[in-house]
Amino acid sequence: MKVAVLGAAGGIGQALSLLLKTQLPAGSELALYDVAPVVPGVAVDLSHIPTAVKVTGHGKDDLAEALTGCDVVLIPAGVPRKPGMDRSDLFNINAGIVKALVEGIADNCPTACTCIITNPVNTTVAIAAETLKAKGVYDKNKLFGVTTLDVIRAETFVAELKGQDPANIHVPVIGGHSGTTILPLLSQVEGVDFSDDEVASLTTRIQNAGTEVVEAKAGGGSATLSMGQAAARFCLSLVAAMQGNNVVEYTYVQTDDSDDAAFFSHPVRLGANGVEEILSYGELSAFEQKAKEDMLEGLRGDIKLGVDFVNG
Repeated sequence: MKVAVLGAAGGIGQALSLLLKTQLPAGSELALYDVAPVVPGVAVDLSHIPTAVKVTGHGKDDLAEALTGCDVVLIPAGVPRKPGMDRSDLFNINAGIVKALVEGIADNCPTACTCIITNPVNTTVAIAAETLKAKGVYDKNKLFGVTTLDVIRAETFVAELKGQDPANIHVPVIGGHSGTTILPLLSQVEGVDFSDDEVASLTTRIQNAGTEVVEAKAGGGSATLSMGQAAARFCLSLVAAMQGNNVVEYTYVQTDDSDDAAFFSHPVRLGANGVEEILSYGELSAFEQKAKEDMLEGLRGDIKLGVDFVNG
């Protein structure tokens, strides 16, 4: 497997690259790309870790070299959120970055699975889709918005609240990847009961967990370590699936479901060609159904913003 991390010198990119260097299957290649001049050093630093994963570093003029032959490309590139910013404030900067990088994917590894981490994911995935369409290489089964961070946060918070081992907690999270578009399905968590107040407060905490980190870092950045772990989990699941394992993850994909939005986080069975099957997210509680109805217009608006960015 050849995996590329675009934006590898940033906070998310370095954490993600470290995890992939230590956990990708033996014989894999990890290509690190960034416009920041430090990226060759990050690659050398990681190359000193004794695992059978080859690491290469690629500067701003070497995007094609980094991407050629890739099976999976992860894009955490962009600017992080700062206090007082919401994810939409990031849009104008990060939209252009994602478009340029996805054009590189279209030109150099059009059959790779592309995993978008750059916020606002609700919008940047649509930008990626439209960019790939314009290049004539769009495959809806190979484009993912990485929303795994919402899942691992939900599992962590539920386990803390209920005194459980997080490894035994599974929380489905559907919808999008910002604010109220993040919808944890607490009614489907097995072996745990919640009061109405707990559902309301947990849902709000999961939706606002990114802001919790931004404020705690006091202007020093956003969620990088937890996002690195979430992205690594998704990437490793995808690699395992491409090698023949049966894997289901929650991820933001094109759904063709007119009742929801054009892109929506679902449980997805992954396989050799990316999305093998989009699974049903099941029955919603009355609270969850209302929350979904209330956020759909905003999510559709986020998606339209991405489509319009590329198509004018």
